[in-house]
Amino acid sequence: MTGDHRDDLPGGARDESSSLEEPESTNGTTTDTAPGDATADGGDDAGTGAAGYAGSRTRRRRPKKKAGWLKVTLLTLLSMVLIIVLAFVGFAMYLNHVLSSNITHGAALPSSTVKPAADAGNSQNILLLGSDTRSGSVQDVRSGARSDVIQLVHISKGEKSVQVIHFPRDLYVSIPGHGKNKINAAFAYGGPALLAQTISQLLGGVVIDRYAIIDFKGFADLTDDLGGVNVYVAQPFTEPGYGTFHQGYNTMNGEQALGFVRERHQLKEGDIDRGRDQQAWISAVVHKTLSAGTLLNPVKLTNTVKDLTKYTQVDADTSAGDIRSLALSLRNLRSGDITYYTAPFTGFANDPVAGSIDVVNMPQMKKLGQALYHDKMADYTYGKNSIR
Repeated sequence: MTGDHRDDLPGGARDESSSLEEPESTNGTTTDTAPGDATADGGDDAGTGAAGYAGSRTRRRRPKKKAGWLKVTLLTLLSMVLIIVLAFVGFAMYLNHVLSSNITHGAALPSSTVKPAADAGNSQNILLLGSDTRSGSVQDVRSGARSDVIQLVHISKGEKSVQVIHFPRDLYVSIPGHGKNKINAAFAYGGPALLAQTISQLLGGVVIDRYAIIDFKGFADLTDDLGGVNVYVAQPFTEPGYGTFHQGYNTMNGEQALGFVRERHQLKEGDIDRGRDQQAWISAVVHKTLSAGTLLNPVKLTNTVKDLTKYTQVDADTSAGDIRSLALSLRNLRSGDITYYTAPFTGFANDPVAGSIDVVNMPQMKKLGQALYHDKMADYTYGKNSIR
């Protein structure tokens, strides 16, 4: 039968030898059949084969449609990613502009002849100062300014941990070129550069790499930018004009935080406890800043950068690029990686000239200096504060 020569191949494809050559009949005669034509005997088979052949061609087109759909989808996704990247780059460039435009520079730090310890790696020490100018300006930090916040920030090698050490303003120390006085007097005599030199000498030559001064007005605005912060109050007190602070966690706005970090007269150990309260505020700000609600909110992040830099002055050698690099290197830091200390002292006394003073614990101060110099603060526990 003619149909026997036109059987479909598996999958519906026809045998081309059957359709393109003249088939022989069983009686020795030939039948002229055009390619694809059906015979009387094999009409159904041939029709089925033609349909199968057409279906086969149709099925072979479908991957082309699928490939086209995938191409459009991939191009759409790529465009979306490109838009997001460009938006992110643009936002980063804007923050860089804000940082570069707002921040001011003060005097350079004095050079040091102390060779860095080999085991200290890339650890660094940054002197963080709070200046209460009452004017909100850090253009001239010695114009009616008082350094009521003196915190030394040690960043370990590899940026794995941070230690914040409070130096009480009444610590009685030697000030280069000015004899002995309260450590706060160094700021009045020679600004942040002399204060950094004084602390370096007190610690046995530990190098202070940078300094940053933030005016107290910046404390208030930064707190408000974050939508308020939840600060743990160890000692309750009432401050006229600022409200009552009860023991435990208090949600504070900018003005309340300002009153909180300024107060010392109602605290048991005066400026010692004020330094701990300042660290409690720092801890609350760090916790809130590192939260997704701040880092992923462009408006809140922009306002935070604006106000933090608007009231901040850094040393002459610290560039905007240095600040960006430092912030990037600390991106994986968490609140639990930060510990807080008070610089060692033995008690209180009175000096005929300086008045009420805090007496330095020199043996422990030397140990603190060695821990900082060799980046071994994880092993130093004296004066460690429990900050929540």
